[in-house]
Amino acid sequence: MSELTYAFSEGNKDLREVLGGKGANLCEMTNLGLPVPQGFVISTIACRQYLTENILTDHLINEIKNRVQTLEAQTEKTFGTGTNPLLVSVRSGAKFSMPGMMDTILNLGLNDDTVQAVAAKTQNLNFAYQCYRRLIQMFGDVVFEIDIKHFNQAFETLETEKGYPAADFQKADWLDVIARYKEIFAANAGQDFPQNVYDQMLIAVEAVFKSWNNDRAKVYRQLHNIPEDLGTAVNIQRMVFGNYSETSGTGVMFTRNPVNGTAALFGEYLSKAQGEDIVSGARTPDPIADLEAKLPAIYQQLTEIATKLENHYKDMQDVEFTVEDGKLFMLQTRNGKRTPKAAVTIAYDLFQEKRISETEMILRIEPGMIDHLLHPNFQEDELANHTAIAKGLPASPGAAAGQIVFTAEDAKAATQNGKKVILLRNETSPEDIVGMTVSEAIITSHGGMTSHAAVVARGMGTCCVVGCQDLHVDEDQKVAKYNGGALYEGDLISVDGTSGKIYLGQLATTAEEISEKLNDILDICDKHARLMVRGNAETPKDIREAITKGAQGIGLARTEHMFFKPARLKAMRQLILADNDDEITDALRFIKGEQKGDFEDMYDVLLDRPGTIRLLDPPLHEFLPSDKGELKQLAAEIGKDAATVADKARALAEVNPMLGLRGVRLAVVLPQIYQMQVEAIMEAAIAVSKRKHITITPEIMIPLTGTVEEMAMAKQLCVDTATKVLADANISLNYEIGTMIENPRACIIADALAKDADFFSFGTNDLTQLTYGYSRDDAHKFLPTYLDKHLLPHDPFQVLDTQGVGTLIKMAATNGKAANKQLKVGVCGEVGGEPRSIRFLNTLPIDYVSCSPYRVPQARLICAISEIERQSQDTYAHTNA
Repeated sequence: MSELTYAFSEGNKDLREVLGGKGANLCEMTNLGLPVPQGFVISTIACRQYLTENILTDHLINEIKNRVQTLEAQTEKTFGTGTNPLLVSVRSGAKFSMPGMMDTILNLGLNDDTVQAVAAKTQNLNFAYQCYRRLIQMFGDVVFEIDIKHFNQAFETLETEKGYPAADFQKADWLDVIARYKEIFAANAGQDFPQNVYDQMLIAVEAVFKSWNNDRAKVYRQLHNIPEDLGTAVNIQRMVFGNYSETSGTGVMFTRNPVNGTAALFGEYLSKAQGEDIVSGARTPDPIADLEAKLPAIYQQLTEIATKLENHYKDMQDVEFTVEDGKLFMLQTRNGKRTPKAAVTIAYDLFQEKRISETEMILRIEPGMIDHLLHPNFQEDELANHTAIAKGLPASPGAAAGQIVFTAEDAKAATQNGKKVILLRNETSPEDIVGMTVSEAIITSHGGMTSHAAVVARGMGTCCVVGCQDLHVDEDQKVAKYNGGALYEGDLISVDGTSGKIYLGQLATTAEEISEKLNDILDICDKHARLMVRGNAETPKDIREAITKGAQGIGLARTEHMFFKPARLKAMRQLILADNDDEITDALRFIKGEQKGDFEDMYDVLLDRPGTIRLLDPPLHEFLPSDKGELKQLAAEIGKDAATVADKARALAEVNPMLGLRGVRLAVVLPQIYQMQVEAIMEAAIAVSKRKHITITPEIMIPLTGTVEEMAMAKQLCVDTATKVLADANISLNYEIGTMIENPRACIIADALAKDADFFSFGTNDLTQLTYGYSRDDAHKFLPTYLDKHLLPHDPFQVLDTQGVGTLIKMAATNGKAANKQLKVGVCGEVGGEPRSIRFLNTLPIDYVSCSPYRVPQARLICAISEIERQSQDTYAHTNA
């Protein structure tokens, strides 16, 4: 055994890194005593060597020839000569399953001489020459990218010329077929079809190695986060022929149903066929159950093997097999791909059957499956029958259909008339919230994954596609043009928030489903997780949704989201544009009453669960319209001079609003706003505590602090206000005051800030923005190019930048807890529900993550997975220390 090639008897399932998944499992099945045709594996090490040097080394070539000689002895066949020729298949097999992405060649070893030997040995001329023509066709397709339609057309033409089907061909007819195939091959490849069988093999091996970098394989790896540098193994295996006789065939079988998880054999079988026939869809196979009547002994053998493989691998298996002249051969087994619903069912059932442990059950479920399960999705056959007219960034998963509207007002009016709508805009603003909340889906032609539309849609669990530059939206004319047509108000479209694609018409969807089994699994996950999971929510509906999905509290209630109802917006504008203390007092009195009601509603749902309420944090200018006409109308509504209102609006306008008058700066410039909010929070907590006979501990969060002085001043403002409320109510109630860490300076001085804080909550959206110097609202203009050019590994607003932003979080959390042993630390930005980010955060002194209610189940799962993996690594490190 060397590092370049392995016989099937020399490997095992634990060598996936070297042998690829297919090769490792062929070795494992061989060791289990299953009927596997003999063969050997060329390792991924050899592949990486080839991709670097662009040549098969003499050492590798000699090893391959030695392995073939061994295979000749095992099979009592000879490669390229003799009366009993050895024919082999050459198949790819990477560490991770990539079905259909790389290349396969069957029947290798046939040439003008060996085909006659096979015909004589089998006494089946048609069989031998069918295999030969398939080899030339596959070789041309895989190695030289010759379109197989040229071969198929030639074959059909010849059948027409002869006037009888291929089944009746004589030797002269078959020689004519092969001659025409060779002509097609030579004309397109620029060389003759190789007659030397070792040339065939080495060229085929090179082709499989090269296929690691074909376009479809690259795209598949990107979609499934498979590393680019693994390479593929090559499996060379004695051919067995499903097209040999009437008692021959080929099949694919799952040991359980991969669609719904039912514990029963599931699959298809095709009589008198080779493997590619069933994969290509050229012929319609029969259900695997039909094999029980056709070949009962084979069916019974498959049933026994299925049980043996499941017991051995402790997972549902996807099995490929061939029956040659009544004898069964196993060609592959691997953990079968399955729908999210099936994944949950199978993992849970295997656990209940005591085949796997709790931790194994948890690790069997991928986080993305949970996200998929909890959002409606278009049916697969619907997608196959429709072509997308445009594609943008998939900002919020799910599937929705409705009539197009171009304004929030139209969305509201249409839904009041019982219509389902899709809001289509260049971009959204806070004033669009009324229309956004009633829309089935939201599409914007501008903006990135953390744009207003994206963040709000995810928080609501609404399907959303942003940055859809394929659409040119004219909101005034109410038309959106795309390549090939135009969309008008009222047109019916379907939006896929998982892929970012948009379709004409209404596509059928699958219903959202949360199964009892999934709930049981997530409850078990909570036992194994170190990090708690909270939700980002401020409305009773969203808070209830978060808790129903397992959130242990609320990590971020954004009070600015509460101000966009018409009456509140008017009062807020009156406050901003006030000329004297009386006007400020009147506006605050109204807003406080509204806010107190909001917070009571929150606490009525939360009860005594923790809930962090962030004080107001938008740039003030966002509350004011920018259009001259709207400013004039606002002036009339609040009884102000139009010119004065316009001047005030211009004075509030900021060159960079994200760095302007927002967050804790409001406490400095307009302390009355934070005083009003703290009063409302405390009074609401007192009222609900009395009414519900519970103890509520308000968590009040000061946003965007960057200096110790800011924090101390804002905290004192909150403490003084809370103390007065409690004194007036003659009641004692604990409360906590913390801050949101959103800028690098706050991370650097975290130890000092912690002395004045009961908790930290990292706002990773702004922290990422201020660390990179990337505008969240403009990043979509350059981030796609950065990702295409591999200047960034991923969008840092979606996946935590562990090197930069992650280092700041680690420093701040560590130093903050060192300075204040009681400090609670959470993360509540976009990354709070993202699997790779949670894995990193689980290694830090963080207590909880907080995310959209609709991502809570996924976060619960990945918190458990990351902790199980961390403990496993710690155990391994300790054992091997």
